Amino acid sequence: MTGARRPWLGLARLALRYAGFRMAEPRRRRWSTAERLAALPRKELPLDAPIEMRWNDWQVPYIQAGSERDLAVGLGVTHAHLRLFQMEIMRRLAWGRLSEMLGPVAVDMDRSLRIVGFARPVTEIERRLPPATRSWLEGFRDGVNAVIANADEPPEEFRLLGFAPQPWSLSDLIAIGRLAASDFSWKVWRRLLPHRGRNNWPDAWERLMAEGGTPTPSLSGGGDPFEIGFGALNRGGSNSLAVAAEKSASGAAMIASDPHLGVILPNLWLIAGVEAPGIHAVGFMIPGVPVIALGRNSDIAWGGTSLHAASSDLFDVSDLAPSEITIREERIKVRWGKEARVTLRSTEYGPIISDAPLLGMSPERPLAMRWIGHEPNDEITAMLGVLKAKDWEAFRAALDGFAAPAQNMVYADARGKVGRAVAAHLPRRPSGPPEDLVQNRALAAHWQSIVVGSDFPASFAPADGYVVSANNRPPAHDVPVGFFFSPDDRVHRMATLLREADKISAESLKTLQRDVAMPSAPYLTTLMLELLEDEAVSSLPIIAALTAWDGRHDAESEGALAYELMVHHLLHTLHGASDRDLYLASWDLTALLKRDLVSLPKVRLAAAAARAAKEAQEDFAKHGTWGAIHRLRLEHPFARAPFIGKRYGFADDAVGGGNETLMKTAHGVSRGVHRVGLGAVARHVSDFADPDANDFCLLGGQDGWIGSANFNDQYDLWRAGKYIRMPMTADAVTAAFPHVVSLAPAASAVDRSQAHV
Repeated sequence: MTGARRPWLGLARLALRYAGFRMAEPRRRRWSTAERLAALPRKELPLDAPIEMRWNDWQVPYIQAGSERDLAVGLGVTHAHLRLFQMEIMRRLAWGRLSEMLGPVAVDMDRSLRIVGFARPVTEIERRLPPATRSWLEGFRDGVNAVIANADEPPEEFRLLGFAPQPWSLSDLIAIGRLAASDFSWKVWRRLLPHRGRNNWPDAWERLMAEGGTPTPSLSGGGDPFEIGFGALNRGGSNSLAVAAEKSASGAAMIASDPHLGVILPNLWLIAGVEAPGIHAVGFMIPGVPVIALGRNSDIAWGGTSLHAASSDLFDVSDLAPSEITIREERIKVRWGKEARVTLRSTEYGPIISDAPLLGMSPERPLAMRWIGHEPNDEITAMLGVLKAKDWEAFRAALDGFAAPAQNMVYADARGKVGRAVAAHLPRRPSGPPEDLVQNRALAAHWQSIVVGSDFPASFAPADGYVVSANNRPPAHDVPVGFFFSPDDRVHRMATLLREADKISAESLKTLQRDVAMPSAPYLTTLMLELLEDEAVSSLPIIAALTAWDGRHDAESEGALAYELMVHHLLHTLHGASDRDLYLASWDLTALLKRDLVSLPKVRLAAAAARAAKEAQEDFAKHGTWGAIHRLRLEHPFARAPFIGKRYGFADDAVGGGNETLMKTAHGVSRGVHRVGLGAVARHVSDFADPDANDFCLLGGQDGWIGSANFNDQYDLWRAGKYIRMPMTADAVTAAFPHVVSLAPAASAVDRSQAHV
């Protein structure tokens, strides 16, 4: 049987499984919050003492335990109860074992994942774990496994696939952390490597590096296997800011964060509150990763954005002698198919990742990758340190252990102070941009010396009274952080709104998180309009809409549609297919087009603008408003699967925002209906004036159990700019979390505890 036929046979088997599932369960059962909570295991749990889990109506927990380990058990129970299948997919991505569940269709994905080697450092990381971190991870693991062992039935996805959940190990938890550390640079490589063969590549590279922005997002919206496998948890964008007491309307420091990830159900975050001796916090967690990634404790709050750091280097190893390449083979178990094999080639410069099918690199020119994530770093211990930190010094000290994914961390505290610091491990590269996308092997020597977060500039108690971060270029330093940064639209917009306000309230921060103005758009609009001298063109309805536009990407805006259509058609008119493809692969498309509009001959520009306006008018008349083509589609990953997809779509609505608005809804360059691929999928605002003033919201819902009342119940909150309150004082917690579930240990554990006392 040919390899080309195997994926289709695997899909056919999946389709048959689905048909049988639909016959057995023709109607999806609906689960109330009470019914879902009743499914929690309550007795004979791996605890040393009883713990209390309080839940609100959104199925968000507040866990109270008498020890750190028991708290970790409660978190493991929570994560597995809410997101077990999501965690399973992440575990299999980390190890390259999707084919065991999905069959031949996933073989190329597994080959690519194993070649990249997320799990390479897991054994050494586990060996080096500090005792306290090991105990925490063991507790979390035991909580996850208690849910698997005691569940009356598995989630729908397992039932559909006919696949039973398997127990978890410490290695599995560490491997997911490595998956979450995937490098932003890989997206850049994948887009730009196909263009390195161009005759004008050196000039193109120099121009692209001068702009220093980030690649425009794909319109695939998460359907691209590369994005699913290598970028699912990587924060390609985000906004985070902190306001000091002197600038705050409440007289206390505030923090606001909205991380940007793929738009998908279930959400890639969940909300939790935790309390144990030495720990008291609320915040966002990644399913299967047992730390609060952003939130607050009693003394400090933290957020962050992707630093877009160069945490990896590509090296040409085509001329290495065979003796300098290590080769080994791994077997891939394939459900409904013959066992597959993958050859892993490695060098002193890292694995040869050009062998990975889904990375789109030419195998004829072997390229090796050096990645900081292959080192045995320990981000779990670092973030547990942040969870317990009481001041700026402890916060920064903890972050020195955080290597990847590199973050620009934002800080606020109960003393009214704010700050911003780097959390990353990077090679001590020389200053200045790289000469090419692929490095000379001599530069591998820079990896012998690693710099950490405290080696980079930080900002604490700034005179402006605030700090902002939006994936923008960080302050200059002798060691470059990276080369692929976001345009300044979002960071400038945040800074302008904060600077111009006399005093800033928590409500104004919530309004800011939904802001859809794009600062660079009015100037680019003016440049385009100045080119339209032909009265027959300038009188078109699209030009009238563009002229009257206020620069905001509201869903009902005619002007926003006119702007996006003009950019699309002008780009395609100005450049042939080859140059156009390079533009679309590059970063900061707006900056490149802006340079064209001020540097190219006026005659050429005017002719191109007139033609673009006429072509754009046809699309404008067809669609009418920005929201008519800019769609927020909330879907489970199964929605993209053939035969079964319709059952797994949950929303398809017009939405505002765009690529570089604060309410990010990334879309690429488009003339027609498209889906948002990446955006602000979660929001957090805390005000230290009140320990109970902590507000959170997910795009979607807390519960990953399909059919649950809490699967997508926060969607309307997100659209309306509303939040869920996560209090921290005892009385407020009691009032806000009325559903109480007590978890009891096995009798032997209680006896041991009493004997110890």
